[in-house]
Amino acid sequence: QVRLIESGGGLVQAGGSLRLSCEISGRTFTPYSKGWFRQAPGKEREFVAASSWSGTAIYYLDSVKGRFTISRDNAKNMVYLQMNNLKPEDTAVYYCVAGRRICRRGDDYDYWGQGTQVTVSS
Repeated sequence: QVRLIESGGGLVQAGGSLRLSCEISGRTFTPYSKGWFRQAPGKEREFVAASSWSGTAIYYLDSVKGRFTISRDNAKNMVYLQMNNLKPEDTAVYYCVAGRRICRRGDDYDYWGQGTQVTVSS
């Protein structure tokens, strides 16, 4: 069993920054790719960023490129999302995910966290 627990969400003004963290417990010896999705009220779930286990492959949603950075510490079983220059349209519940391969499809990830709310005020 793999558990993902997100933290670091909150309320921030436009232009501000937040750092999301995700702790992974359970079968952590498996070299999972890890990433982040988000879902805003009334909208579909959206891919945000993902990193392969080695970190050699990294994907971003076009609208967050240059503002968000995904990183991971495999020794600590952690993955992070540094979010800078936040915009009101970034407001959503952010979910940490883990899966066997890196991709942009949510259905291909085996494990999901409970989510953490990010609210950006204008």
